[in-house]
Amino acid sequence: MIADTINRKNVEKLLSDLIKIPSPFFREDEVMEYVLKWFKDKDLPAEIHNFHEKKVTNFDGKNIVGSLKGDDEGPKVLLNGHLDTVEICEGWTKEPLGAEIEGDKMYGVGSLDMKSGCVAIMLAFEAFSKKIDNFNGEVLYTLVSDEEGPFGLGTDNLILDGYTDDVDVAIVPEPSSGFAGEKFPCLCLGARGGWKYKVNVKGKSAHGANPEKGINAISEASKILLEIENSDLQTHEKLGSGAICVIDVDGGGAPLSVPDKSSFSVFRHVTIGEDKSYIRKEFEEAVKKADIKGSATLEFRDAPHKNCDGFLPYVVSESNPYTQSFKKSVLDVTESKAQIAYFSSVGDFNYLGSRLKVPTFVFGPKGENYHSADEYVELNTVVKTAEVIYDYLVSILVD
Repeated sequence: MIADTINRKNVEKLLSDLIKIPSPFFREDEVMEYVLKWFKDKDLPAEIHNFHEKKVTNFDGKNIVGSLKGDDEGPKVLLNGHLDTVEICEGWTKEPLGAEIEGDKMYGVGSLDMKSGCVAIMLAFEAFSKKIDNFNGEVLYTLVSDEEGPFGLGTDNLILDGYTDDVDVAIVPEPSSGFAGEKFPCLCLGARGGWKYKVNVKGKSAHGANPEKGINAISEASKILLEIENSDLQTHEKLGSGAICVIDVDGGGAPLSVPDKSSFSVFRHVTIGEDKSYIRKEFEEAVKKADIKGSATLEFRDAPHKNCDGFLPYVVSESNPYTQSFKKSVLDVTESKAQIAYFSSVGDFNYLGSRLKVPTFVFGPKGENYHSADEYVELNTVVKTAEVIYDYLVSILVD
């Protein structure tokens, strides 16, 4: 029986401890030290993976990684989660770092996204190590930093440094039910991708009393912005269509002068069939339709390297044998069929699904208010998530 490891009491204790440690992205050292000690105290394999991103952020980061290797060849299973959170926002009626419990709900920043998923990984890994003596393949866990930050540097550097080489299947216990707005259990078999870009517009300065002598860059940018928002979006049968969101606007000149410079930024969620070249063509078509008098250029954000300047979309087939096995584990543990869904935004799972090109399952607890006030997770679904992960490991690694 695994109940001595995966149970409500252990979930409450471990998750409460993690929530009480502040760990906004780029400031995760304390939570990493706690997790490393937790594994070491239980005599489980664990080490720190240090990395340094020099080009853009100058960030010295840490991940906690460990693996169990079986007796013979078999699948290499990756369990990936992030220990960082967003910053604490306004509007909380609970203590954001208090881990308060009301009924089946535990409140706190990161409780849902995704310290509860990390708890599920930790307890499932512990149970597998204790209960299973002989198996084939390998179980690799990676608990990372900076998923909530601009580039997902934790998982990105694991890929760059070869930790994820030869992975066959990945499980990311992000809150799939919360993401997709579905009942638990919910299995996300893919996600949209996305890029951030900036449009820079140049006009011509003139005195504000004679605007006709100039070219107003703000007005020109507004025309382009509206045309971009009216762009035709591709649709995918699983992921649906992409989305265009203008996230900031800048511009202005000297007092009583026609502004000669303006810019705005867009986050462009994409579906399969849309990529950077597609976005560039979309921008060029919008500029053409806007019929501006000035000039406009598109600038993708500067990134540490080309593979982390954005996120490619991905989809996992329902007929894939790994998918079939995972769905069976969900049914066996929860006595309910998994609700199949697809996540509308981006995360480390995009890197795993598109860059590693392996089946990547997003399956995690239920709750509400991720990235907002009074975030909470339903504790019983954390227990079940850990049980599903354990059952899946047994089903594909043990003869």
